[in-house]
Amino acid sequence: MGTALNKILKDFVIKSRTMAGFRAPFVPGWDCHGLPIEFRVVKSSAGLKPAEVRRRSEEYARKFIDIQRRQFRRLGVLGDWENPYLTLDPSYEAGMIRSFARFVEKGLVYRKKKPTTPWTLPANLAIAVNAGVNYVAARVNLAGEEKTVVLAEGLLEAFCTATSAVKISVDSTFVGASLDGVEAKHPFLDRHATIHTAAFVTLDAGTGCVHIAPGHGEDDYQLGMQHNLPLLSPVDDHGCYTEECGLPELVGKNVFESNEAIIAILSSKGALAGRENHEHSYPHCWRSKLPVIFRAVEQFFIRIDLIRSQALAEVDSAKWLPHWGRNRIRGTVESRPDWCISRQRTWGVPLPVFYDAQGAPILDSAAINKVADVFSERGTNSWFELDDATWAGLVGLPEGTTRRNDTLDVWMDSGLSHETVMRQRPELGFPADLYIEATDQHRGWFQSSLITSVALNGCAPYRAVLTHGFVMDVDTRKKISKSAAGGYQKPTDADHYVNKYGADLLRLWVSSVNFTDDVPFSEEIFTRLSDSYRRVRNTLRILLANLHDYDAAQPPAPESLTFVDRWILARLQEVVATCLDAYEKLEFHRAYHTINQFCAVDLSSLYVDITKDRLYCDLATSPRRRATQFAMHRIFDTLVRLLAPILAYTAEEAWGYFMLDTSVHLQDFPKADPTFTNAKTLATMEQLLQIRGRIAQSIEKIQKGGDIGSALEARVKLSSPAAEFAMLTPLKTELEEIFILSDLEIISDETASADVTKTPAARCERCWRHRPEVGSSAAHPTLCLRCEQAVPAIS
Repeated sequence: MGTALNKILKDFVIKSRTMAGFRAPFVPGWDCHGLPIEFRVVKSSAGLKPAEVRRRSEEYARKFIDIQRRQFRRLGVLGDWENPYLTLDPSYEAGMIRSFARFVEKGLVYRKKKPTTPWTLPANLAIAVNAGVNYVAARVNLAGEEKTVVLAEGLLEAFCTATSAVKISVDSTFVGASLDGVEAKHPFLDRHATIHTAAFVTLDAGTGCVHIAPGHGEDDYQLGMQHNLPLLSPVDDHGCYTEECGLPELVGKNVFESNEAIIAILSSKGALAGRENHEHSYPHCWRSKLPVIFRAVEQFFIRIDLIRSQALAEVDSAKWLPHWGRNRIRGTVESRPDWCISRQRTWGVPLPVFYDAQGAPILDSAAINKVADVFSERGTNSWFELDDATWAGLVGLPEGTTRRNDTLDVWMDSGLSHETVMRQRPELGFPADLYIEATDQHRGWFQSSLITSVALNGCAPYRAVLTHGFVMDVDTRKKISKSAAGGYQKPTDADHYVNKYGADLLRLWVSSVNFTDDVPFSEEIFTRLSDSYRRVRNTLRILLANLHDYDAAQPPAPESLTFVDRWILARLQEVVATCLDAYEKLEFHRAYHTINQFCAVDLSSLYVDITKDRLYCDLATSPRRRATQFAMHRIFDTLVRLLAPILAYTAEEAWGYFMLDTSVHLQDFPKADPTFTNAKTLATMEQLLQIRGRIAQSIEKIQKGGDIGSALEARVKLSSPAAEFAMLTPLKTELEEIFILSDLEIISDETASADVTKTPAARCERCWRHRPEVGSSAAHPTLCLRCEQAVPAIS
């Protein structure tokens, strides 16, 4: 459902901009690489070689591309579905490699170690304290032995409670900053740890002195880089300790299975003050749900500081919808470290770096461009299928040159779409007018696209960025996620709701919400929207049914329109203006609510109800009936075009009965017609509706007494103050129709009231109006004069 929300929103933009007169091509595409697919493949078949993992991953990706393409088309999304872009296509991958060569030319790429935490005390190199917090040196009795401990003053009592220590005295108090540079002895290895201050140290728990292992953790790593600490990471590719841990008895042992051994070592050294189980948040793999081990390995980076100021300037120059998106992405760009672009994965675009005989990386843009040429002809699997010697020959590097199987970060795949798609497809342009994704992409695609484009082109790849919220379960208020633990118990596949309700109802759901917030989702919402959909559809059916004998080529003269016709056409101009403004501002919910209100109230409850008598009972060629048909023709034409971006299928079906051999999606939006824009008419109708309500209240009292049944049986004597009477007088011949009455008398009086009695006139059996002439005709004694004249024309 989240994917459906995203694609439908994009389609609203494409369709509305097209109907606004713009050329708005949409080239759909798929990001095909990455861990989710690779995880699925290796989970089902262990021990596969890289080339086979890649072959199966591509097969898996292409299978779901076809499935999703069918689903997106079923949702009514317009796009070049036969020619999408795929990040696994050789041309796309080669374009990425050529962009990487340009990064190298600009001096943006370098290599260093970075973590990607087990029990990390063997890798401890420092201790962090908070510079502004008070610390104490306190003497305590710990298990019968007097010791001096240094810790945050505010945590001393909690420490004593947790360790059963008895506080003897506080010998000194000092701020954390005074500890900066002091050295402490490692509890069980022959080395020292230096104390440094860090803002991430809090007093939520512990001692206010944080163990730092720069090779195992992001905060630790950043603090280590700041103070030039080495990156000690004594963990191998299988999560086991290496000899670097300094503890022979732990070499080869899994880090998560070494907890008790580490505790035993601390205890034997007299360095264990106490132990307790502590529940805390720990990173887990979002796919396998297993705990993550961070370790420092050689990685390649893009230097962000060289482009940060320009990136921030480009953030400020773009339009962000909603407006707070600017601050969100600005904050991430301001604070983000250098971008680690290398991954130790198989299913991705190979990192085109070679190594000399000493293992040093060769960052040569000419060689990298030659790699791109090979990829464009043979595909990226060639990186894994050809040997080092062959590759060295292909790119012109010395014998003995080697390569590795690292791949590029998948955010590089999508982040370079402005180069590999927008600049390569002639129907597109650079920069894009609009990027649309969920709010999580401020840290994802919006940012990766910004960074790569600023690095390559000096500007952002977009003029505006729109973000939508996540689909949320109304019952649980939780985000609906396919990766949620245990799966999701309710159907969340858009196909389920398309099959049950139809694609247009999903589109109506998307249009009905303020998508910049989290989007509510439930079966009850779809049930309620079904009623709204049927109301709109039935409105179109009624309008269309009443146009069966109308010739649009011979419209009535404007002066023949009655007041109620002029009113509904004036309201229509308001609807047009509001919807066009809403579409222009991408506020699709405003367009939906405006149209829904117009159909439910102005049309169904008022105009259709008021004019059905003339439509069904007047002569077919009567001026009143033709005036209403003229208005309904205008309304139908306008409504269907305004609905087309939202109810794609319904609008197309309706338009097919209205205009043969053409598509509504090839039409322009209607424009407000100043001929029918009339604020005075709208204001007068508001007054008439208030009077109509006054009459209805009076009739209801008589109906409860049993004197009359329907309002058509009533004789109404309407008393109106002077101003109201003056407003009503020019409309006197139309008021019975507007109020849906048979017998109305208006008098001028100081007070406003409605006196209701039963009309003495007989009822016409055809139109049900009570008229004094009913019974006076020998030929048709049960008909009123109007119906008597209409009957011969019908026969």
